[in-house]
Amino acid sequence: MKKCSTVSIIGRPSSGKSTLLNTICENKVSITSPTPQTTRNAIKGIYTDQRGQLIFTDTPGFHLSEKAFNLRLQEIAVDSLDDADQILYMIDPTRESGDEENRIAFILSNVKCPITVCINKADAATASQKEAAASFVREKLPNAEILIASALNDEGVDEILIALFSHASEGELLYAEDQFTDQDLHFRVSEIIREKAMNSTTEELPHAIYVEVSDLEYDKENQKVWIRAFINVEHESQKGILIGKGGANIKSIRVQAFKEIKRIFPGSRLELDLRVKTAGSWRQDSRLVKKLTD
Repeated sequence: MKKCSTVSIIGRPSSGKSTLLNTICENKVSITSPTPQTTRNAIKGIYTDQRGQLIFTDTPGFHLSEKAFNLRLQEIAVDSLDDADQILYMIDPTRESGDEENRIAFILSNVKCPITVCINKADAATASQKEAAASFVREKLPNAEILIASALNDEGVDEILIALFSHASEGELLYAEDQFTDQDLHFRVSEIIREKAMNSTTEELPHAIYVEVSDLEYDKENQKVWIRAFINVEHESQKGILIGKGGANIKSIRVQAFKEIKRIFPGSRLELDLRVKTAGSWRQDSRLVKKLTD
C-alpha cells in the first residue's frame, strides 16, 4: 500500500518555500521573486513517486503587520495548518530569529501533527548561522526533526522527502500520478504574468499589482490558445512604470510571460493580449484585498 499525506509549508517571507515546492514538483507551481510575500494564496503542489503522494500547500510568508493585506496573508498561512497531516517549517538562517520566527514557533508548538524543519539556504549561510537556527528549533520545537538543505541548488531535498514520507500514513492517492498542481488554467496564467511584472519593477510597486485573466480560449483540437489579461495597479503613475518608456517594459513582461505560458500549452499557437489598467484605490477596499488573495 502506498502512502499519502498533506503537508503545509510555513515560514517567514523569502525563506524559500516556493522555491522548494517548485524543486520538489519539478515544475513551476508557485511563483518566486526577491520581493517578500510574493505568494498570496494557499497553493497546492503534488509530488508522487513509488512511495506514494505528498500534497503540499505553499502558504504566504508569515509577516507580522496590522495592515489588512498582511493580516489576510497571516490568516491564510495559519488556517492551512488545520487541514494538514504534517508541517514543513522553512527557516532562512541568514536572518536572525525575531518576533516573526518566535510567533511561528509558538503557533507550531501547539499543533499535534509531526513537524519537519528545513534550515534552508545552506549554500548561502555560514556554519554558525545554521547552528544558531538549529539551536532555536531545538529550544522552541524540541520534537521537530531538523534538516539542512538548499532548495535553490536541489541539495538535501531527497532527505526532506524521506522525512515527510516517514510521517505519512498508508492511503489511496488523491490525485493522478502525473498531476503536479490543482490550479486551474486562469490562475496559473495570472500568476506567471504577475511574477514577470513583479520582477520587472521596483520594490515599491509589486504589492500594488494583481492580474486578471478576462478571457482564455483553448481550442485543443486546432491547437490554438487566445488569452487576454490585465495587470491592475492602484495609481496612474504605477501604470506608467509598468508600461515603461515607449512600452518597453510591458513588451518585456509579455515576452517573458509568453515563453512560460507556452509551456502549459505545448504545440499550440498562443496569442497573448496583455494590458495595464488602473483599478483605483483597492488597498483600502476590503473586497479588493480579498481579491488579491482569492
